Formats: sequence, C-alpha cells, structure tokens
Amino acid sequence: MSVPQCLDSGGCVLKKQVTVRQTDSTRPTQEAQYQRPVPKDFRPDIEGLRGFTLLAILGFHAAIPGVGGGFVGPDVFFIISGFVITGQLWHQLNNSGTLKLRSFYGSRARRLLPVAATVIVVTLIASALILPPLQARTVLGDGIACALYVGNYWFVVQGVDYFAGHEPSPFEHYWTLGVEEQFYMFWPLTLLAVAWVVRRVRRRSATGAPLSKRPFMAVFGTIVVLSFMSSFVETYVMQPVAYFSTHTRAWDLAIGGMLALTADRWRRLPPKAAWIIGSGGLALLLLVCNQFHATIPYPGSAALLPMIATVMVIGAGCALPTKGAGRVLGWAPMRTVGRLSYSWYLWHWPILVLVPIVLGHPLGLAGRVALVIISGLLGVLTFRYIETPLRYAGRLQRSPKLSLAVGGTFTALAACVGLVLLTVVQPPIGRGSPAAPLTITIAPVPPGSSIAAYDAAIQQGFAQTQAAVVKSANLQVVPSNLDPSLAGVATELQKEIYFGGCLRNPLEQGHAECATGNLNSSTTVAVVGDSNAAMFFPGFQQAVDQRHWRMLMLAKGNCPMIDLPNDGLLGRLAEYAQHCQEWRGQILARLLAAPPQLVVVSMWRGFGTGEALTGFHAYDSVWLDRLSRLVQQLRKAGSKVLVLGPIPSAGKVAVPTCVSGHLDDVSTCGLSKSKAFNPSGMAAEAAATEAAGGYYADLTDLFCTTERCPAIIGNNLAYLDKTHMTLAYSRTLGPVMGALADRALAQR
Repeated sequence: MSVPQCLDSGGCVLKKQVTVRQTDSTRPTQEAQYQRPVPKDFRPDIEGLRGFTLLAILGFHAAIPGVGGGFVGPDVFFIISGFVITGQLWHQLNNSGTLKLRSFYGSRARRLLPVAATVIVVTLIASALILPPLQARTVLGDGIACALYVGNYWFVVQGVDYFAGHEPSPFEHYWTLGVEEQFYMFWPLTLLAVAWVVRRVRRRSATGAPLSKRPFMAVFGTIVVLSFMSSFVETYVMQPVAYFSTHTRAWDLAIGGMLALTADRWRRLPPKAAWIIGSGGLALLLLVCNQFHATIPYPGSAALLPMIATVMVIGAGCALPTKGAGRVLGWAPMRTVGRLSYSWYLWHWPILVLVPIVLGHPLGLAGRVALVIISGLLGVLTFRYIETPLRYAGRLQRSPKLSLAVGGTFTALAACVGLVLLTVVQPPIGRGSPAAPLTITIAPVPPGSSIAAYDAAIQQGFAQTQAAVVKSANLQVVPSNLDPSLAGVATELQKEIYFGGCLRNPLEQGHAECATGNLNSSTTVAVVGDSNAAMFFPGFQQAVDQRHWRMLMLAKGNCPMIDLPNDGLLGRLAEYAQHCQEWRGQILARLLAAPPQLVVVSMWRGFGTGEALTGFHAYDSVWLDRLSRLVQQLRKAGSKVLVLGPIPSAGKVAVPTCVSGHLDDVSTCGLSKSKAFNPSGMAAEAAATEAAGGYYADLTDLFCTTERCPAIIGNNLAYLDKTHMTLAYSRTLGPVMGALADRALAQR
C-alpha cells in the first residue's frame, strides 16, 4: 500500500508500507521509503490551505449553502503558487547565481501536463457524445485552447464577444491553469532579468555584496500595483478580461513572491502574535467564503480581502506552522484533500456540468454533493496512477528533456483529440419535411390614404405572420430547409452580424456613414439603437429597396439610443470603455443636423436584469422619461419616429444550441410568452412614445402565440442566440417593417 507524503505545498512522495507475516512478538509493519526525503521546510499548513481552498471552490460550484464566496479560491491558489515557486527559485538563484530553467520547466511539465491532458481527453470525448452538436463544437474549441494553456484568454475572447452567448463550458475552470502556466513560463525569466540588472549595477559600483532582495521586492511591488489597478478598472468595464487574464491576476502571484522574500521576517513573529494573525487570517477567509456572493463585481477591490487573509495565514505559518491556523490546516483529512487538490479540481467541474445534461434535469443539493464525491474518487485514481508515478519517476527526475517530452506528448495528444472530434462533430441538418416558407404579402397603401388604411395593411401582415407562428408552435421535427441552417448560424454570427461596421462593437468608437439604398432619395429612414436594433436592418433594407428610399444603419452593441444616466464611479468606468454617451451624442447630433424623414428606434429590454453595471433598468420611470425625451427631440427636428417593441428574450439556452440537440422535438426550444415579455412595461412605453408624438409597434404577434414563442417560424430559425433575432427571419419580416414605416410616415 502506498501512502503519500508531501514535499512542499503541492508536492508529495510515496512511502511504501510493506506488510510481512511476523510472530505476535514483532511489529506487524515496516516502512521502506523512496530515496527522496521530506525536506525540513515542508509546510503542512500550506498543504492544508490548498485543501481548504479546494473545498471552498467545490462548495461554490456545487451551490452548497454557506459557500457563496468560494469563487475566491483561485486567488488563494495563486498566492500559494507565488509563495512556493518564488521561494524555490530565490533559494536556487541566491545560492548558485543562476536558475536551472530546464529542470524547473521539466518538473512543472511532468507534474501538471499529463493529468490536465488526461482530464481534457476524457471531457472532450464525453462532450462530443453528450452535448448538442453546436454546443459540443464550442466546447471542443474550449478544450483545444485549454490543452495549449491559453484557455484563460480564449475565455476572455468568448466573454467579451457580444454575441458569444455560450453555455457553461466543462473546461471553464481550466482558466486557472492558463494563468499558472503563463506564470511558470515568465516568472523565472523575470527573476533572472532582475538578477542580471543587479549584477550589471554591481560591476559598475565594484561591490561584492551578496544578492539583495530589495530590487526584487521593488519589481514585485510594481507588478502588484500595476496589476491590481488593471484588475480594478477592468472589473467594472470588461469583467471577463479582469476575471480570466494573467495580467489582472499577476498581483496575487507577485504578492506570494513578496511573501516568500520576507519569510525570514515573518519567522521572527512572537508565537502569540503569530497565533493571533494566523487564526485571524483563517477566520477572515472563512468569512469571505461565507459572505461573498456571485453578484459582487470580482476580482476588483473585493479581491483584497481574500489576499489579506491568505497573507496572514501563510505569513503567520512561517513562525508557527503547527499551532493556531496551522493546527487546523495541518489536520490529516485537510492535508489529504490538499494532496488531491490538483486532480480533484480538474475533475469536479466537468462532472458537475455534464452529468445533469445526461440525466436531463438539474440536480438537488444531495445530487450535487454526490457528484463532487464522485469527482473526488476520480481524483484519487488520477493522483495514484498518473500524477504521482510520473512526478516521481526516477528517470524523469533525472532528465528534464524527457520530462518536457512526456508533458508535451500528453498536451499534443489532447489537442489532436480535440481537432479530430471537431471534424467528426458537425452541425446537424433537419430531418423533417421541408417547411413552407413564410411569405408575407401586403397590398400597398396609396399615398394620402387614411391612417385606418395603413393600420389595415399592418394588421394584414401581422395576421399572416401570426398564422405561421401558430402553425409552427406544433412543429416537432426540424425541417430540412431550415433558414438559416444550424451551420449558417455561425456564418451569421461571424461574418454578417456587424454589417461591415454599421453595428459597432461595444468597445469601438465613432461610426461610419452606413447609408444604403437609393442614396439620392428624398426619403431617408434611419434605424438606430443597440444590437437588437441592428437585427432589424435586413427587414428594413428590403422595405427601403422596394420603395427606393435611402437608409441609415446606426447601431452600437450594449448602447441603447435613449440617454440614460450612468453616473458614479462604475458608470464613468463603463463609459470610459464603451463610449456609449459619446456615441449617442454623435448619432443624435447627426440626426438633428440632417433629420431623416423617419427614425426607427429599437433596443434590448433586459437592462437591469443581466446588466448590473449599466446602472439603469428597462421600463422604470427614468427609462420612460428618457424615451419620451428622445422622441420629442426627433419630432421637433422634423423626423417621424417609430419605436419598435421588444422581441422575446427569456431563454436560458441559446436557441440554435437547443435546436441542434432536439431535432425531433424542437417544440422544447420554444420560449414562454409570459417570461419573454413585460406587458405592463410595454404599455407604459407605448403611452410615453405616443404622448411624445411617436408611433409604437408591439411586435409580439410576429413571434408568439398566446402562450409560446416557437423557435422556428415557417422555415426560419427565429433566434440567433438568447436575445437576438436571426437575420433570415428579419428579411422575412421585410413587408411588415415596410408597412410599419409607411404608417409612421403617414402620422401627422
């Protein structure tokens, strides 16, 4: 039987217990130990702190009550890594004057890469078998990025992408490995660079003083300040960047480095003071894990508390590693969890994500705890048969090159499995009979007709669309002529959605001319707003082309056209990144200087639910007041105004992803009308718009029956993700958009 014995905060060796038959008068067991001894400076409290941190993360991910702040765990892990790795590197650099980089990278490779790659391969295969094809393809891309240890920045891109809309990835937790590996890659080089500069200065001053810690502390301190400032700002303006990036997490690692270089001072703490500091730090860490919750902007300034707590625990442990907090953390079960932390951490999240999908329903607390335990058993097996044997294999320990080759082989294998599966898992094609395309025919209204005639034309278009919606509500099998096809959804998202820059990305400034249609026409229609407004571009483009009008396409993601207050520090930071007020002012000035005959206004109504940082809420009194003010401004300038009501926006899963996994039961992917709309809010918007002289169009019947909003209408896939209409369905609605434009222009 093999019992792990730890060498450092994350390392263990095996002590082999040999049981032999003996008489009753002799000892039943004798121990034979592997050659590598346990070092004198082994810190059982740090090993236990790893265990404590893992339990916090597991509790948070499993939604166990009382662990709402377990997401601070990665910060603790990063500080531990900074402390341990810097301590090892400094000892070597100070004693030998250089670093054995190949040995360092080789030890990291055989320690980390094989286990990570093993879990990646298993998760890739399971995802390809379990997930809906569109989601599976996204996850396979995640797995390849994580196999190459750039997963953290891959998730940055996915999170910042306004149209990403992805479901939780079973690889999402690998972002921490990306940060760690990037730290391991560059940190030794940083120490070598500082040492080289110090020696150059020393030569010039002709002094033979030993290597001083002060220059290293200065560099580490600079990294802490710059990284924390970046983390603080980006938390409020580009939260995915702040959360996943190495440059915004580097301050944790550098804090650990500073802690390692000041370990001698911490060791001089009086026992009583060390007991108080360590116990206080552990209590603070417990408080943070209990009181923090996922709605707190993080990391930002909130990350200071777990950092302080971790520094207190590790620092006090330098003087008193087995008393106070050290005694709690050094408890054998806690250390056992710490030894398993790496393997257990890698397994737990894929299990929590994928198993409920296999079962077809979310799990209760008992079920989630059971999954955590199962992932722990997988962690034990991985630790016993992969992590430990490779880490302490004598031949690998003696050969950094071979260690790197083994780690690289595992990594390459994982990436190749992902690439192969990408070729195998393709977007599916509907298996049902071709559906009749929705064709809307509206008789043109002669100029000068009464408003009632225009209203009748609109009712004609809505009635034809509603009939198709009702018929589609009972659709079960995805039609073979789905438009866009499930493969075409990616094309819309990647190539068409930004309309050549006419829909500005949330982080872009300015706006191009974006005029289409008959550029010499005396009638100009401007469609303005956020990304939801841009989804109406194809429909209005068709109407404009038929009428030989000119059209302006003016939209910016995440920026409604109405001038909503976004005050305070967070608001200013958001404006600094997104330039919404700046863009809005430019567009309004443009519309007022050369008033179009018609301005069409549209926007998402989800603000205030999933957009905590905007500072405003759809349908509240401020929203309605600013909408009314915008309509009045445009009307005063001479433009007619059409305000479009919302499209459905209540899905938990991106509709195309759902459809790809329910080809024979697509009704499952429809939305509940009661959850997709806010009737009282829409009525208030309509009243505010009409009181200001505009025309309000309720679009509900273009998407929903009295109860459901089907995913497919006619042969059109209606939704691009969770909150946007497809461009194909927008084109289908072109005649209705034309009738609405005619009606708004006819209004006196």
